[in-house]
Amino acid sequence: MPKHTHAHKRYATAVELRCMETEAFIEEVAKRLTSYINSADEHRRVNPKTTPSALRAQLDLRLPLQGFGLDTVLDDLDEYIKNSVNTHRSEFMNPLWGGLSLPALAGEIVASTTNNAMYTFELSPMGTLIERSLINRMNEIVGFPDGFGTFTTGGSNGNMLGMLCARQQLHPSSSKTGIDGRNMVIFVSAESHYSVLMAANVIGVGHQNVIKVRCDGDGRMLVSSLIEEIAFARKEGLTPFCVIATSGTTVRGAFDPLDDIAEVTHREGLWLHVDAAWGGASMFSTTHRSLMSGVEKADSLCWDAHKMMGLPLMCSVFLVKDQTVLRRLCDHTQVAHYLFHNDRASEDLGHYSLQCARRNDALKLWIEWRVRGDEGWAKLVDGNMDYADHLEALINEHPSLEMLSSRMWTNVCFRYRSDEGHLDLDAVNTEIRNRLIAEGSFMVSRSNVGGNIVLRMVFANPNITQASLDRFIERVIVHGDEISKGLPPAP
Repeated sequence: MPKHTHAHKRYATAVELRCMETEAFIEEVAKRLTSYINSADEHRRVNPKTTPSALRAQLDLRLPLQGFGLDTVLDDLDEYIKNSVNTHRSEFMNPLWGGLSLPALAGEIVASTTNNAMYTFELSPMGTLIERSLINRMNEIVGFPDGFGTFTTGGSNGNMLGMLCARQQLHPSSSKTGIDGRNMVIFVSAESHYSVLMAANVIGVGHQNVIKVRCDGDGRMLVSSLIEEIAFARKEGLTPFCVIATSGTTVRGAFDPLDDIAEVTHREGLWLHVDAAWGGASMFSTTHRSLMSGVEKADSLCWDAHKMMGLPLMCSVFLVKDQTVLRRLCDHTQVAHYLFHNDRASEDLGHYSLQCARRNDALKLWIEWRVRGDEGWAKLVDGNMDYADHLEALINEHPSLEMLSSRMWTNVCFRYRSDEGHLDLDAVNTEIRNRLIAEGSFMVSRSNVGGNIVLRMVFANPNITQASLDRFIERVIVHGDEISKGLPPAP
């Protein structure tokens, strides 16, 4: 009998075993993600049917002293996916973001896998050049030929950076010596985002020194009122230093008149920051760019690509016309000799950011932009506006529905109405939303316009279709009629 020999038998090395384990694990995760993505085409709930107490009792959220090992990860991911809101379904119409982009998702996965930090070229070579390319292109679109900027954690952070730059311009030594902000005042639209109050708190000005300027019937800042408020503040011995205009307000989607506001700020010597977190994408569209006419006259701007442009959270940019102001604001980075070295100072992005180890949010936007191009973004914006027009037409055509605000953007503010005088329409519309969410059919926001509760629908999810809008209106009417008749929701 021949001898048994193991001379040529090859065993997998430890490295190969790890590679096999890695590949198998990634395949299992990919299966779950694919199933989740494909579920957008199935008739499932948008949101899980649960309560905080029920979910807490159902889940094992323990953090063990001794690890459970890799085997538990897939089960934990299954639970997380099952108990998450499906934000890319066409019925998800709640916040100013939503949907799913496969190119951007790929960029997000690669950014997390490579885990490069964005403060120096040395730690993120291609990432640095990608972010610079995006910042430069977005400045071109805005009209800041010599501008610069940074990726941020969102529009709230972008608004704070705008205020800090305004403070830096007024008091160049403020970042070093501090300031007494009790006499400094900021002017914002009465319908501005609440983040301006947060920012005022952080920079040392305080909520009380944020002056809310009256708006017209369409929700736009009244320039005549702005002029009056500035004059009154000066008369009271206060120091105006910043005006924040909004391009796309949160509730009504209103665009403040930038040309007229810029004329005032230039005359008064005030910094003009534009909160374009929601409406910035309008600049891609030849049809709708006029909404932001005059934006090139601003001093700074924030723009969220994770909103209308459909990128995964977070993807937000702050742009400034005079980059030296932002550079001086971040001058504290000079002491970080262990990070920044003079040989590459001109490329390092950390000198223009309040963050240090910042993740690469630019890659997903760069990947998506290369897939779509400027024309693709314009098509997305114009398509969302067309859908908003369709929804508004459905509302105007139905006797039980009414618009409660004019439209400039994709925000649609409406309510169910009734000729029954005894009905509390605020309570009715609140209950309509509650029932939509309870049945898992649609998620929309409830807001307030002119003292009335409205259903606020926005178009930020690129997966919304005309068919989903038709179903949405149908469900609103069904629930409204049931509530008006005192009927409970159908089982």
